[in-house]
Amino acid sequence: MTRAAVFDVDGTLADTNHLHVTAWWEAFRQAGHQVPMHAVHRAVGLPSTDLIAHVLGEDRDTSRDTELSAAHKTLYGQYFDRLPALPDAGRLLERLHDGGWTVVLATSAGGAELGALRRAIDADRAISATASADDVDEGKPAPEPVEHALELAGVPAERAVFVGDTVWDMRAGTRAGVRCVGLLCGGIPRADLTEAGADVVYDDPAHLLASLADSPLA
Repeated sequence: MTRAAVFDVDGTLADTNHLHVTAWWEAFRQAGHQVPMHAVHRAVGLPSTDLIAHVLGEDRDTSRDTELSAAHKTLYGQYFDRLPALPDAGRLLERLHDGGWTVVLATSAGGAELGALRRAIDADRAISATASADDVDEGKPAPEPVEHALELAGVPAERAVFVGDTVWDMRAGTRAGVRCVGLLCGGIPRADLTEAGADVVYDDPAHLLASLADSPLA
């Protein structure tokens, strides 16, 4: 029976979390908000509106959310031609694909951003499908992105593993009923990932690839 390896992208396969932090920080600054970068970093991985609410609070002027999201998108877009993949990210996906896993991406990225990320990872032959922000109503930590990825793969939750780098990833995977693998390369502490539902935590894709035989993806 088919097994599915579901992957987040930003911070998990591509070294982009801090680029998002910088772009969001500048978008907030331009709108007159002085927010600490560490607060932005902890919110990366949430959908735009949820990230803004997490950073500015529910009592903010929500009429500015669209403007903030657009500013972030424009600022982050300047990196599209040089987004860096994390070491061995592409090799990890290809190894899993060659080992019989159905590889699906579950990411809040969509459109041109997702295209840029896939070019950076350079493993399209291994990727069977993508559950992007364009395909779901609710992003992580809601389980919908992971559940949609499972639908695309055609497997039940017990036949899947979800790999991500944020607490939002771990919560989404746990709520979807899949085993969760955390990676530290997104900058979130091991204890936070474990508390949010990670069964096991590795440093980065290269570490997971080297440890594959003893991992949930064996």
